[in-house]
Order: sequence, then structure tokens, then C-alpha cells
Amino acid sequence: MAFDQLHRYLFNQGNVRGEMVRLEKSFQAILNSYPYPPVIQQLLGELMAAASLLTATLKFEGDIAIQIQGEGPLSYAVINGTHNQQLRGVARWDEALTTLPSDFSGLIQKGVLVITITPEHGERYQGMVALDKPTLAQCIEGYFEQSEQLATKVILRTQLIDNQAKACGMFLQIMPTNSQTTDKADTAFEHLSALTDTIKNEELFGLSAEDILHRLYHQEDIELYPATKVVFKCNCSKERSANALSGLSKEELLDIVAKDGDIKMNCQYCHTGYSFDAIDIESIYAGTFNIPVGQG
Repeated sequence: MAFDQLHRYLFNQGNVRGEMVRLEKSFQAILNSYPYPPVIQQLLGELMAAASLLTATLKFEGDIAIQIQGEGPLSYAVINGTHNQQLRGVARWDEALTTLPSDFSGLIQKGVLVITITPEHGERYQGMVALDKPTLAQCIEGYFEQSEQLATKVILRTQLIDNQAKACGMFLQIMPTNSQTTDKADTAFEHLSALTDTIKNEELFGLSAEDILHRLYHQEDIELYPATKVVFKCNCSKERSANALSGLSKEELLDIVAKDGDIKMNCQYCHTGYSFDAIDIESIYAGTFNIPVGQG
């Protein structure tokens, strides 16, 4: 029952592609970075599974950010995923609240889902859809219907038991034809979507990927591709933080050091801290800033 893997598959007779991802260590790494309440942990798990599924659809090197913004108890949540399945994420909510709504609609009010696709070479694309459906999965389905006119099925599940967090996701989508128009009636999408809806949590979290596919689609002709490893990885570093500081005036930074002893910066994703003293500031502006071994 391997986790932290993404599986892609193709229904050879249905003009439909599928994906399945199951996360454990990569998901737990995000939760270890900050004491998120259970309902926020659940949402982060669903977002992380969704980001993995969507980055697997990229046909180029780059990354996808799936971001939620709202006016309810949760104000912000984002997961970034790269084409090689490196994920990181963070959430912000009203920490003054002693209790949080347990439902998606109560947690996020007047919310929007923003999906940003950033190729390493080429123009960035950003799409947005209202979070006006009962679940994140349904909102993502609506995004694809609206932005790409492609019938899409998304299943997102999170399991939090005894401090062992797992997240799973499944994704079905009609493959666009050469004419860029696809008729649902000409594909097996509706049939496959109905089969996918029958998946139970104990199967999704307890069976192997191969057994899940056989359980759901044993009468279908499926081509299963080699699994892709999914990892948590934050690309923050002291050098990146130094580059950010270089956008401010040296005098301002030295004043902060004189007052506080140093400048402290924290990564919003993994909460790693970086500190800079007066020597660091001088070397940043002299172009001689070097990171000691082990502090990258």
C-alpha cells in the first residue's frame, strides 16, 4: 500500500484519462510545520491531493498553485506543486477563534478558488471560480467546466487518525479532441464517473493502487503508467531571503539590526527561520554574501 505516489492511467476505449494520488509523509510534513486545527488539516490534505492531481496534467515544466481566499474563519490557504511532484503549502485562519466550523461552506465564506499555472518558459495563466459549492472537489470540477469546458470528476478524501494524516485523490477527465469540442455522449465518462463514485474510504486508504483500479474498473481496458513519487519540498533558503532583503535600503536594515540585534525572517511555507546580522547586511550590498555550509 505505497503512499506518496501518483498513478496515471488511461481508459483506452473511453477517451478518458485518470489519476490517483495517495499522500502520507508529504502531507504530514506540512502539518508538522504549524499546529493547524483538524478542520484546517483536512482542507490542506484535500488541497494537497488536488494540487498533485492537477500538476500531473501539465505538459511542460513549471508549477501550479491552488489558492483559496475567503472572508470566513479561513482567510487563505495555498498549495504549490511542481511538474515533478514537489509540494508545499500553508493556511491562514482566525486563530482567536476557539472553535471552527466543521463544514466547507462555514469555514470559507464569500470565497474564491484561484488556480495559477506558471511555466518555466512562457506566460503565466490564472483562472478563478467562486467557492459556491459544498465541497472543494465540486468547486474544482466547476473550474474545469468553466475554464476548459472539459467534463471532470474529482474525489478528495482526508484521514486523520491518531496523529497519522493521509490524503487521497482521484481525477477523471475527458481528453480533448482535435476539434477542441468533446461530447459527453460520445465517451464513457459518465459511466466511469459513476463507478469512481462508489469508492469507499477504507478501500482508498487501505488497498493498493492496483487493487483499487481493479475494484472500480475491472471490466475496462486500462493502461497504467509507472508511479511518480510525491514529496514535500520547500525551496526557501537563506540566499533567497537575502535576495528579498536586497530590495530594501541598507540604512533601513542596519537600523533594524541596531535596534533588535538582527533581522529575522521566516518562510511562510515551512516556517524555517533565517537571521541576518550587520555583517550579513554589509555583505549583501557588497555582493559578497556567502552562506556557511549547512545553512542553505
